[in-house]
Amino acid sequence: MNSLWLRGILVACLACLLPMQASAAAPANSSADPDKVLRYIFIAAETGFDPAITRDLYSAHIVQSIFETLYTYDYLARPAKLIPLTAEALPEVSEDGKTYTIRLKKGIYFQSDPAFNGKKRELTMADYVYTYKRLFDPKLSSPHTWLLEGKVVGLDEMAEQARKNNHFDPDAKVAGFELLDRYTLRIHLKQPDFNLGMILAHEPTSAVAREVVEKYRDAQGQVMSNPVGTGPYVLSEWVRGSRMVLTANPDFRGSTWDFQAGSDPEDQAIVAKLKGKRMPQIGRIEISVMVEDQSRWLAFQNDEIDIFQLEGPLAPQALSGGKLKPALVKKGIQLSRIVDPEISYYYWNMKDPVLGGLSKEKIALRRAIAMAHNVREEIKIVWNDEAVPLEYPIPPGIVGHDPDYKSSIQYEPDAANALLDKFGYKIGSDGYRTLPDGKPLQVRYSARSDSNGQQQSEMWKKTYDSIHIKMVGDLKPFPDLLKAEKECQLQSRTAPWIADYPDGDNFMQLFYGPNTGQNNNGCTKIPEYDKLYAETQKLPAGPERDLLYHKMTRILEVYSPSRVGYARYRNMLAQPRVIGFKKHPILHCEWMYFDIEKGK
Repeated sequence: MNSLWLRGILVACLACLLPMQASAAAPANSSADPDKVLRYIFIAAETGFDPAITRDLYSAHIVQSIFETLYTYDYLARPAKLIPLTAEALPEVSEDGKTYTIRLKKGIYFQSDPAFNGKKRELTMADYVYTYKRLFDPKLSSPHTWLLEGKVVGLDEMAEQARKNNHFDPDAKVAGFELLDRYTLRIHLKQPDFNLGMILAHEPTSAVAREVVEKYRDAQGQVMSNPVGTGPYVLSEWVRGSRMVLTANPDFRGSTWDFQAGSDPEDQAIVAKLKGKRMPQIGRIEISVMVEDQSRWLAFQNDEIDIFQLEGPLAPQALSGGKLKPALVKKGIQLSRIVDPEISYYYWNMKDPVLGGLSKEKIALRRAIAMAHNVREEIKIVWNDEAVPLEYPIPPGIVGHDPDYKSSIQYEPDAANALLDKFGYKIGSDGYRTLPDGKPLQVRYSARSDSNGQQQSEMWKKTYDSIHIKMVGDLKPFPDLLKAEKECQLQSRTAPWIADYPDGDNFMQLFYGPNTGQNNNGCTKIPEYDKLYAETQKLPAGPERDLLYHKMTRILEVYSPSRVGYARYRNMLAQPRVIGFKKHPILHCEWMYFDIEKGK
């Protein structure tokens, strides 16, 4: 018997100590087969499953499996195409772009839970209104309020009143949310918003039931441990930081697989295998957390895992020239490979007393550090060339990307040293620079406490050494990094951001001042940038908005609160028994859209 199997038995027994309300298996009339089991790996620990709070990729897999938004994305269409999920159709939008009318499908039910007192609980548009309002609960301190902030008539005023009273009233009237009936919502906006449909496909806007929140919320108002949704799966086992098991939701309505082939030649084979099937087919998903690269690779090689993300450090084990090695092809292993719609960028905390601020000497310090870092060398050493360098903060595959843009920040270590000399960062007798006032200069670089984070830290130590700045490494567990980052406690980090929705706005908001404490990881506040960002909110995608994005990018280069690094390849390996899997650029998980042969 293999070690992963034994470990699975142990943690499953431990999980029995956690009271889960979900049914262990779908009923006989469900399309999902409990004997179809998918085994999956997270490369970092989850943080919890409240859609209003969760902001890490791994927890988002679970959230997207249990909860449902009004809209989602076509499984095969590239570029990503918005389609209805719980909504009957795409929204009806007024000519001025300020009114959205959305109709909900009838007969959608939340999974059974004691919060509903034994009654069958139907999803209504009031649940979505409650969800949207809840993002503004001051006690909750959601990192996702930016999604609707400044947009819906009366919503910001409700939020301000809640802050003043230190009390969130979910029954407070918001003029911008007009419930025409149980299944019809009309949203009134302060100004045209051309991304609202995509925002309503992002999992923080997933419907949550008020009864569930009121029954299970903690002192901060969060419901991280009792996810109850209308989606295809329920959480039936959970051992924190170790193992999660999803089983098919017996109350789920199901769907018929009916996607059309896109431009990828492999799509035709997927359509042939899946068209007409009732979904989901997979009855059980077993997720293990494995931080170490070699452990994941060995588990996949030993056929203990069905789908596996091959990060850059492991790429030489399986790939050659971006393609599977012949030995793996011979075994029937499948590869789905995309350039992630992401930016991995470096930031320096603008609230930090050493690195932050807009004075000339602080700008010079950050700019010099940015110029001293060799992005291409990092891609080669840390990621085994499994990434592409970026010049622009909007990555390929996202509306607003400019492939011809050339950044003013390039790798120029000699110029970086000269810049530090000019602004008074003198080299002391120990070989390291001091601050202009003569005090010691030291930078703390934070990264994940795994082999990948260690490599990143070593790369940055080399960068700082090249400009005579003392650096100390700070390796933390992934959840701790996110918590400290949200509170502006990290001094410097390489932050990856994968698209929530396929528009440039989702990336430019990363540096918007009011988003500090949400997604503005570097706690950046530059008035010129913020003013231009507010102007882009009034514009549709196109040349006029692109011009503003270019100006905003130049502002970031001048003040250097951050530097754009790269976008990584996402290599997903699948065992031969997996049927019809294709990595989606926006959806976190796809197991409700593909099939698997029954296991041993």
